[in-house]
Amino acid sequence: MYLSTAQVIGQKQSLVITAQLQQAIHLLQMGNQELTSFIEKQSEENPFLTVKSTRAERSAPAAAPGVSGRAGAADDWDRIANISSDTRVSLYSHAAAEVDRLGLSPEDRRIAECFLEALEPSGWLGQPIEEIAFSAAIDLATVERVLGEIQLVEPAGLFARSLKECLWLQAQDKDLLTPVMEGILSNLDLLGNADLKGLARACDVTLDELKRELRVIRSFNPKPGAIYDAEPLSQRPPDLIVTEGEEGWKIDLNRSTLPTVVVKSGGSARLRRNSEETRNYVDERLSVARWLSRAVAHRNQTTLAIGAEIVKRQAAFFEKGAAHLVPMILRDVADAVGVHESTVSRVTTGILMQTPQGTVPLKMFFNAALGNREADSNSSAAAVRHRIKQLIGGENPKSPLSDDTIVKVMKDEGVTLARRTVAKYRDMLNIPSSVQRRRQAIVSGAV
Repeated sequence: MYLSTAQVIGQKQSLVITAQLQQAIHLLQMGNQELTSFIEKQSEENPFLTVKSTRAERSAPAAAPGVSGRAGAADDWDRIANISSDTRVSLYSHAAAEVDRLGLSPEDRRIAECFLEALEPSGWLGQPIEEIAFSAAIDLATVERVLGEIQLVEPAGLFARSLKECLWLQAQDKDLLTPVMEGILSNLDLLGNADLKGLARACDVTLDELKRELRVIRSFNPKPGAIYDAEPLSQRPPDLIVTEGEEGWKIDLNRSTLPTVVVKSGGSARLRRNSEETRNYVDERLSVARWLSRAVAHRNQTTLAIGAEIVKRQAAFFEKGAAHLVPMILRDVADAVGVHESTVSRVTTGILMQTPQGTVPLKMFFNAALGNREADSNSSAAAVRHRIKQLIGGENPKSPLSDDTIVKVMKDEGVTLARRTVAKYRDMLNIPSSVQRRRQAIVSGAV
């Protein structure tokens, strides 16, 4: 056998993902705010490119019957944005001001600063006191002394190291630290397991006496810092806005956050008359600016088309809520719009849609179908989860629904589920088991 090397010339077709194609794909995943930041960054490097907000009206593609564009969406969000501003005091600022009022020495104030840095949103310390002593290079006894001083600030319970200490500080602050209260706080595990009889024996009191003390404990705040951070952070504005009009549902891009790429070609002809190097630079920058303008326009058109198709298919959700979500997969929308499934996946990854049912991510609308008694049934996984949540929310606390019972109820309603599926959906909804819910009911009912 004879081996040799040789050069062969041939032709073949292949798909090459250029840098511009990669960037165009990335643009599909961007929300309006992220897109604005990206274009602003590009404009800093390109003298022929700038970005500005737009108020031009665009409507959804005519290919989605019953779904049309909406005018004035930008004004709505501008009005909402100007209603009020966030004037809340942060937990750190409040705690720092309270510590300042204690009049600590400079050395103790430095230690207190370490505690402030370790403060979690709940108001508890997020680090063991030993670590704080080590980081401050101070002996443990001194650090514990300073901790005892700053635990006197308002509200009571700040800088606690555990639930027991948090409740203990509040009971002490209200002069309610009775022997029975101390016994309860020393046996919180029994309270957590709803073992009221065992807790009464441990505290050497009757159930009636125990219940009186439990009413007091329920008036305490186990997370005193949450009163400063309890309100959720403002959600970013949606990228699509859906409203109901006389002719059906209307969908439009959110004008108040939608950027527009402006190509400034003025003066380019004069610059091109300079050196060849300058001419090449001008041509390259103008080409990039024009490409980006086309890519953003294509991104907006694709986003609106996909959003319109979702609205068309999920009209029942917009009218009646999450319990009426119908099964829908990426391929359904991709085939209707005329794009690849991966394009639909990218667009729905970071886009938010404002609806009469609240602002939701587009990904929420995609749910697999479940096996039902009726062949033409349209139950989706999301709708089933919503129904399970409704059933548990309306149950008798003293006799909570077991997973098996929920399976029977759902079967009567035409949805066939396995018990493990109910358990999985319940876990996804952060709902405890029926046994745990019953324990919670016992403790709540005792007070």
